[in-house]
Amino acid sequence: MENSKQMRSWLDDMKLDHPLVIAGPCSAETEEQVLRIAHELKDTDVNYYRAGIWKPRTRPGNFEGVGALGLKWLQKVKEETGLKTTTEVANAAHVKLALEYDIDMLWIGARSTVSPFIMQEIADALEGTDKTVLVKNPVNPDLSLWLGGIERLHTAGIKNLGAIHRGFSTYEKTKYRNIPEWQLAIEFQNRFPDLPLICDPSHITGKRDMIFDVSQTALDLNFDGLMIETHFDPDNAWSDAAQQVTPTVLKQIMRDLKIRKETDQQIDYNNELNNLRAQIDVIDNQLITSLGKRMKISDSIGALKKERNVAVLQSNRWNEILGKMILEGEEKGLSEEFVLRMFKAIHQESINHQEKVLKA
Repeated sequence: MENSKQMRSWLDDMKLDHPLVIAGPCSAETEEQVLRIAHELKDTDVNYYRAGIWKPRTRPGNFEGVGALGLKWLQKVKEETGLKTTTEVANAAHVKLALEYDIDMLWIGARSTVSPFIMQEIADALEGTDKTVLVKNPVNPDLSLWLGGIERLHTAGIKNLGAIHRGFSTYEKTKYRNIPEWQLAIEFQNRFPDLPLICDPSHITGKRDMIFDVSQTALDLNFDGLMIETHFDPDNAWSDAAQQVTPTVLKQIMRDLKIRKETDQQIDYNNELNNLRAQIDVIDNQLITSLGKRMKISDSIGALKKERNVAVLQSNRWNEILGKMILEGEEKGLSEEFVLRMFKAIHQESINHQEKVLKA
């Protein structure tokens, strides 16, 4: 995607004085519900009104969307409020219907992004359109898969592209519904800085009381906008009730969020920042050196285990280390989640080193 600057033009053309805001219910439930929420979001910072029309669930038997009927409701939203509209498409038939009803923006969900076959089908159906198309990250943390889906759309001639970061699935229990993996989003931005990136805090958190904090983090990381699920009666929503906020709460979130400057040209700021970054560089080098020394010791342990025919994994030892490091991390102001992930990665690398010695 060499001409990624072209992809940003649709957002630049909007000339916004705040991050892009996409809001509306997880699912379009009734015409009355769709229109009531839209009117409550009119004359706010919301730029696009979202509503899920087709809602395939993880397990059958739950509400799975009203289907094409909801597209007529979105047309009324635009007619009555002037808000631009957006909905999720998961196949070529959805694309055809969304284009017929002149939906302004389409997004492709995480379950679709994970399949190159589905992405190609959607790309073929969208070929030549001037609609804006956003691609959510796949459910698993695979940057290549995410970028591959966007590239398929770009190859089909779709210029108005963007991405949505909605977090990633994990078998581990965390405070998030889908872990944000911020570093992956940062890598995405580094590789394609001109591709608009929107954060979906609703799906990352799964809890309405966490929406603000995740939204602020996204803005601190220079995300271009937010997609927040909004319902006038969230507790009784037909899908994803726990993660939706009311229009009133959304307005308060928009008022409270701090928009950071990308940089500051003042000499004293840059001098202090460079000094602090230099200190981090020194510590980072020390970390790499220490980890290298640790792995050399792991090699020696592997050689000893090979000599005595002892298994690589020693669960009691591992659990002892993990418990100790969590406590020490807390004393140093490090979260349990971070310590767990860091030491699991270190432990896995140590196992790899010992396995290599055993197989030599």
